[in-house]
Amino acid sequence: MQRRRFIKSLALGTAAGVVLPGTALAAPPSPAGGVYYTRQNPGRWKGKEAGHLPRMEILTSVGGVRIRVTTAHPMDGYRHYIVKHVVLDGKYRFLAEHLFDPEKDTVPVSEFDLGTYRGQIYLLSMCNLHDVWLATYRV
Repeated sequence: MQRRRFIKSLALGTAAGVVLPGTALAAPPSPAGGVYYTRQNPGRWKGKEAGHLPRMEILTSVGGVRIRVTTAHPMDGYRHYIVKHVVLDGKYRFLAEHLFDPEKDTVPVSEFDLGTYRGQIYLLSMCNLHDVWLATYRV
C-alpha cells in the first residue's frame, strides 16, 4: 500500500515539474493598456489616442539628431494639460525629458538633441488626467 502511495506521489511530482515550469517561464502580460497607453492598447482611455500620443519630427542638426515632439493636446492651465515629454532609448533607458508649465506653455512641444544616438526610441507624453502614453519611433 505504501508503495502505491509512493508511486502516485512520484507521478504527481513529475507532472507538476512538467506543467509548472512552463507556467513560471511564461511571458508576463504586457503593461500596455494599464501602466501606460498606446494607439493599439488605449485601455480605459479608448477614444483619447489622437490627443495624447506623442508625435515625432526629425529636425536637421549639425553634429547629430535633433527631434521635435508634439502632443496634439490643449493646455488648459492646471485643469487639463500635458505634464511632460520623456525620451527613452531602445532599451527603455532615459535619454531626456521636458517639463511643461501649464501657466506659461500654450502648446506641448519640446525639442531634444539626441547627439549620435541611432535606433529605436520611445516617446512618453504624460497627461495630468489621462496618464502616460507611449509611441515608438526610429531615428
